[in-house]
Amino acid sequence: MKEILISALFLLAGNMVFSQKMVTRTGEVKFEASMPAFEEIAATNKTASAILEKSTGDFVALTLIKSFKFKAPLMEEHFNENYMESSQFPKATFKGKILNFDAKKLSATKTTYDLEGDLTIHGVTKKVKTKISLTLSGAKILAASAISVKPQDYKIEIPSLVKGKIAENVKVTMNFVLEPN
Repeated sequence: MKEILISALFLLAGNMVFSQKMVTRTGEVKFEASMPAFEEIAATNKTASAILEKSTGDFVALTLIKSFKFKAPLMEEHFNENYMESSQFPKATFKGKILNFDAKKLSATKTTYDLEGDLTIHGVTKKVKTKISLTLSGAKILAASAISVKPQDYKIEIPSLVKGKIAENVKVTMNFVLEPN
């Protein structure tokens, strides 16, 4: 009985050491879809969640669509109701892996890795590949990434009346301060 208890404690402790997750619920996701000579189309979400599994490099992120804030409330309303249909598609998610990730090699110097995975927006999932920069800051990991997204790839319909005022490639930037969970 004593051996079983000791074995169970070692297994539990081992899982805690080797399965350390880094998390945030205050990540920042921004997008920019402006065209020159037209009104700025940009928004920021400061409530994005992300998890990095240090032992595997698995990385997931979730952003609630209604949490994007615009300068103009009317633009925010159109974004949620007409384009993103956020009542039907309330979130955007990324689930993937940081390739060749080794938590032991992180330092105060920014290191760039390849990031691959599935990006789901507006109910459509696409494979994506981009870069992610990681920097160690005390016990925290600072993560930054960017990607270009085409609305039509995710079945987001842009009315012809405003099509020329919205960029074909929307630049999305993400910044996360990940802390031990």
